[in-house]
Amino acid sequence: QVQLVESGGGLVQAGGSLRLSCAGPGRTFSSYAMGWVRLAPGKEREFVAAISWSGGSTYYADSVKGRFTISRDNAKNTVYLQMNSLKPEATALYYCAAAITIATMKRGGPIDYWGQGTQVTVSS
Repeated sequence: QVQLVESGGGLVQAGGSLRLSCAGPGRTFSSYAMGWVRLAPGKEREFVAAISWSGGSTYYADSVKGRFTISRDNAKNTVYLQMNSLKPEATALYYCAAAITIATMKRGGPIDYWGQGTQVTVSS
């Protein structure tokens, strides 16, 4: 079973940057589209960004477009989310997810694998 492990969360001031990483083991990682989903208290789950298995296609939610960048390194079985110009409303638990395609993620699933989540807190 593929296991996803996130890292890189933390506390940052508004306007700052963080880079999240998500590692998955083995040969199957490069078969999946990968994405990031965030969950903030009192808010609905938000699909933030996704990248195709090859890295050739990406998707961003309007709320992060132009400030967040998703990338992947299949040789390292890792996907990244570079977050710049962070705003307090970005405070949330960020989950890494794997699915067959970006379109699958955009319509809400099925998500094949989830990470355990990493907390991002942006102070004003």
